[in-house]
Amino acid sequence: MATSLIEQMAGRRDFYRALLGMFLCLALLLPACGGDRLPAPHMVAQIEDQQVRYSEFEMYLQENSVDSGLALASNVLSELFDQFLDEELLRRVAVERGLIAQTDTRRTAVRAVVGELEAGTIPVERVTAYYRDHGHDFEIEEGVRLRQVLAEDRATAEEVRRSMLSGIPFEEVLGDSDLNSSALWGDEGELSSADLPPVLAATIFALEPGEVSEVVAADYGFHIFQVVERLPPEQMELARAEERIREILRRELVDDGLEKLVAEARERYNVQVFRRNIPFNYAGVYWAEKPL
Repeated sequence: MATSLIEQMAGRRDFYRALLGMFLCLALLLPACGGDRLPAPHMVAQIEDQQVRYSEFEMYLQENSVDSGLALASNVLSELFDQFLDEELLRRVAVERGLIAQTDTRRTAVRAVVGELEAGTIPVERVTAYYRDHGHDFEIEEGVRLRQVLAEDRATAEEVRRSMLSGIPFEEVLGDSDLNSSALWGDEGELSSADLPPVLAATIFALEPGEVSEVVAADYGFHIFQVVERLPPEQMELARAEERIREILRRELVDDGLEKLVAEARERYNVQVFRRNIPFNYAGVYWAEKPL
C-alpha cells in the first residue's frame, strides 16, 4: 500500500526531531543522555561533593615552598597534585575520627594523623629484631681521643709544637701566660673520622698515640693536634642503640600507616580529576580510564 504524503511528512518530522535531540544531547552532555555536564573551568577535581579549584593547588605549592611559577616538569607536578589530593583525603579521615574540626586545614589534619600513628606501641621484640638484622648499622668506627691547640699566628703555633716535642707536658706548655692569651687549647674528647673535616681527619688519623702533628694552617688560625689514644672499632650495645632504633621504627610505623590510610581513602571516596582543566599534562594515580 502506498504511503500518503501526510504520513511521509510526519515521518520526516519525527526523524529530524530525533536528529536534533541527538545533537543537543552531544553538545550539552545532558545527564538524561547518559553523560555529565562539563565541569567549570576553575575545577580540577571533585572529591564526593567537594569541588577542588586549581587555585587551591597553587596555594598548596606555596605552603610547601614550591614556586608555582617555575617550569616544573609535568611528572613532578603530577606527583605534587597526587600528594595534594592525598592530603585532602587524609583531612576527611581526620574529621571522621574526630581528630580535627571540619574547618581545619590539610596541614593540621596531617599533623593530627601522624601524631596518632606515632602514639602506636613499638614492642621490645621489634627493637631486638631490628638490632639483630641491622647490626652493621651500629658499628662504631675507629676513633681517637684528641687534644689540639689553635693559635692565631704560625710563630706561636711553631713555638707550642717545639715545646710539646721536647717532652714538656701539654698542660705546662699552655700554662705559659703569653701562650695562654694567644692560643686556644684543650681536650676534644672522642672523635671518629666522620666527626672531622676530611683534610683534618687524614692528618689526625695518621698520628700514633702521643705523636704531635705538623702545624696545620686553616682560614681561622693554625692547628696542632696530638692523639692521646687510638680507639678501636666496636659494636654498639643494644641499650645504647635502642633509642635510635625506636626512632627508625617509629618513622616506619608512620610511613606505613599513612600509606595504608591513603590507599583505603582512595577506595572509599569518589575522586574525579578533570584533566582538561589542569594546565599541565597530568598523569598521576587519580587518572581514571575515562576521565573528564
